[in-house]
Amino acid sequence: MTPKKYSKKTAKKIHQNRRKTYFFRRKVVLIFLIIALIGTGLYLRQSVSYYYALYFNKFKHKKLRNSEIEALRIQKILSNNLDKTYGFDISHYQNREDISWDSLSIGNKTIPLEFVVMRATMGNRSADKHFNEFWTQAKKHNLIRGAYHFYRADEDPVIQANNFLENVKLESGDLPPILDIEKIPKRKTNQKLIEDLKVWCRIVEETYGEKPIIYTYYHYYKDFLKDEFNDYPLWLANYNDVPTPSPDDGWDFWQFTENGIVYGINTKVDLNIYNGSSWSLKRLTLD
Repeated sequence: MTPKKYSKKTAKKIHQNRRKTYFFRRKVVLIFLIIALIGTGLYLRQSVSYYYALYFNKFKHKKLRNSEIEALRIQKILSNNLDKTYGFDISHYQNREDISWDSLSIGNKTIPLEFVVMRATMGNRSADKHFNEFWTQAKKHNLIRGAYHFYRADEDPVIQANNFLENVKLESGDLPPILDIEKIPKRKTNQKLIEDLKVWCRIVEETYGEKPIIYTYYHYYKDFLKDEFNDYPLWLANYNDVPTPSPDDGWDFWQFTENGIVYGINTKVDLNIYNGSSWSLKRLTLD
């Protein structure tokens, strides 16, 4: 068969069409590869983040130390309460980059931390600058969360309650609201202080349907609050060499040191014991 002959013009046109088809196919393949690459990246983003952190953004753990007396006191408390549940509390005093949320433990990595309490608000208007980020991280890492309001004794209890409610949105599985009272009023009587604290508690309780947890130091509770909040969960701070935070009062939480050394946190933090098992602690949380 005689080969078909083309004119120069026809041959050029055929060449141009083949060239267009070739580049069109390359574009289609390129678009497909880009879509596949993006899809793979989205699917593997958690793994990519993990390996990036592993090799390029390593958490450098500082070697924190306590005095021998404090270290022995903490060790004794841990040894005597191995059947209980441990947690920590934080605020803007801890830097965000100082916390590696993936693995938080104490006791030479033998005791996991299962709950975290964080400062949310202070007084009439103030809010903790790290609260929202800490709150999100705690949920992401399956820690039981608690939020507390630092009560300013001379300020208005209604405004303070509203400040807490505007900034904190508790969910199912979170601890009840927490009221932190540590200061004596300068412009109010102690009796007025008690009345105001009950106003704050009543407003918050009406919102969440649960009595707030009362946090204070042991001696403050003994001198000012005892018998006024008997049916409220009690969180006592006592940093002395004692077997329990109170010799004669029931307690739910014990903040036993402000010098806690936690694997995964590069600053000292307050450490807490919940007086029960993790199952019992979950029963205390909001429905």
